[in-house]
Amino acid sequence: MGDLSTGEFEVVLVVFRVIFGFVFALHGWGKVKNGIGGTAGWFDSIGMKPGRLHAIAAASTEIGTGVLMMLGFLTSLAAAGMVGVMVVAGWTVHRHNGFMIVKDGWEYTFMVGLTAVLLAGLGPGGLSVDATLDIADELNGWVGLAVAVGLGVIAGVTQIVVFYRPPAR
Repeated sequence: MGDLSTGEFEVVLVVFRVIFGFVFALHGWGKVKNGIGGTAGWFDSIGMKPGRLHAIAAASTEIGTGVLMMLGFLTSLAAAGMVGVMVVAGWTVHRHNGFMIVKDGWEYTFMVGLTAVLLAGLGPGGLSVDATLDIADELNGWVGLAVAVGLGVIAGVTQIVVFYRPPAR
């Protein structure tokens, strides 16, 4: 099996970016479809108060960043939003359960965040809004990776510090 040509790499990158963004947006849509009220109650129950604010913020962030990733628009900022959501989910819901997702651990949140960071580092590719607007080169590579990790972790940790009040175990 040979190396991918530049054109083949671009196709693989856009297909991966679109599928990844779509699945992330779909995850957010599930929060809306199942009812913001129920999602808000769940957020309250895990200690993210006010639950309604966090239900709307999580759903909006997941849908919005997923769509941005699909389009390859502000890709590193979309990745930062994904990382932020995964930091909050990993800390508030999954960290006490170990690593493996089969035991509701933080494996999934880690892999989603890592994938978003790697996509920010690779950049959106030539088949993207970023490339069309000629901003792709400024926002990928180490800069994109740093934006995704830095802003994502800062946003997630800030949200946890300001809002998370874990319920008594």
